[in-house]
Amino acid sequence: MSKEILNLKPENVWKHFYDLTLIPRPTGQMDEVVKFVADFGKSLGLETRVDEVGNVVITKPASAGMENAPTVILQGHLDMVPQKNSDVKHDFAKDPIDAYIDGDKVKARSTTLGADNGIGAAAIMAVLEDKSLVHGKIEGLFTTDEEVGMVGAFGLKPGFLTGSILLNLDTEDEGELCVGCAGGADVDISFQYKDVEVPEGESAIKVSLTGLKGGHSGCEIHLGRANANKLMFRFLKEAVRDYEARLSFIDGGSLRNAIPREAFAIITVPAGSEQEVIDLVASYNDLFAVEFASTEGSIIFKAEKTDLPKTLFPEEIQDDLINAIIGAPNGVQSMLTDFPGTVEASTSLASVKSQPGLTEVKFLSRSSSESKKEAVCSSIESVFELAGAKVEIVNPYPGWQPNIKSKTLAVMKKVYKDLYGNEPVVQVVHAGLECGIILDSTPGLDIVSFGPTIMNPHSPDEYVDIATVGKFYDYLIATLANLK
Repeated sequence: MSKEILNLKPENVWKHFYDLTLIPRPTGQMDEVVKFVADFGKSLGLETRVDEVGNVVITKPASAGMENAPTVILQGHLDMVPQKNSDVKHDFAKDPIDAYIDGDKVKARSTTLGADNGIGAAAIMAVLEDKSLVHGKIEGLFTTDEEVGMVGAFGLKPGFLTGSILLNLDTEDEGELCVGCAGGADVDISFQYKDVEVPEGESAIKVSLTGLKGGHSGCEIHLGRANANKLMFRFLKEAVRDYEARLSFIDGGSLRNAIPREAFAIITVPAGSEQEVIDLVASYNDLFAVEFASTEGSIIFKAEKTDLPKTLFPEEIQDDLINAIIGAPNGVQSMLTDFPGTVEASTSLASVKSQPGLTEVKFLSRSSSESKKEAVCSSIESVFELAGAKVEIVNPYPGWQPNIKSKTLAVMKKVYKDLYGNEPVVQVVHAGLECGIILDSTPGLDIVSFGPTIMNPHSPDEYVDIATVGKFYDYLIATLANLK
């Protein structure tokens, strides 16, 4: 584990980020990091509270002369997305993140870095610790389990926070101020059935699709990256239709909020036709390389003979699943007219996983319009109900409607121009931030979200631009001094 990032500036931010990389904190495993942050607040002699879902609030009094300034909530989430390539040995439940410097970037070795949202959390800790800063009363809010279900934000009780301004530190383009975000909902689909035996005269083939970029299924959905599940099922449809293939096993994608990077299947084919199917996979490998030449790196689609499985999908379930996956919407569904270039509604086919007698399919649909979010979910529901599956629309969360007349936004635009000589970009993001949910528990908040430049979040290619971390932190402390 390298300590080289401790030499980066601002040292107080990188110090706390380094400490966070040492604590395993995948979504759903919050106890250790919650205790760490709560102990940090207590060590500073600051009022520290932990609620029943693990959210931590550390309150720092106003600096001298700022007692009448509005109370500012600085907010970030403590969990991180645990993504790695299938050939990497890393246990997110117990292994630290191995962060290192690569030129002008900080990366992690073959895993997600956790800069989303570890840098935001580290910046809050740096503000709470520094007695030289000028600011009004601060409530440092560290939420839990944001990446799956936004559990911490939903668990906030009215009255837990007293601030009137919320600065969310969880967006990923330095120089942009976010004033709105998409809401979302999960679509959970299940096929239940009784497996059938493999008939005589069959051979088995394992098909593997790897090497895709993946990424954040909100922020990067517009980039046209390949979805491993969609590509795998394109192949499966032809293999079943023209080569008498039968499906035994499927495992594609891993996280609800990440574009699937890998997919694996086991199929059987009539003995003697194995090479034809292996050649078909090779032809699809070439096809995918051409189709996604401008958006992907090295797609690897390969097939090899394997041991014969014990069972297969029933043929009618197999066909219904394949047709539904092929027919279901995926990707951008509509764009915002008021914010050109910003996605309004999208959906991502996040995972397809089978086990004996059960196959589960998961989508995450997002939209800044509640009605369009419902429409996208309904279209998925219709396709899979026609295929005979059970469909549930669960875990809905609200979007955050933009307020262009925000007083906080006006102050932050001026501060940015004073510091850097140009106007920041005011944007609505197509990602699920906690802002709208926090607003439900604390009505009337004036909210702006911002952060350093973090690329490829939710994938092992995640990195944070080093220079933007210092710029982001300088901007944060200057903003606090001007919110009067």
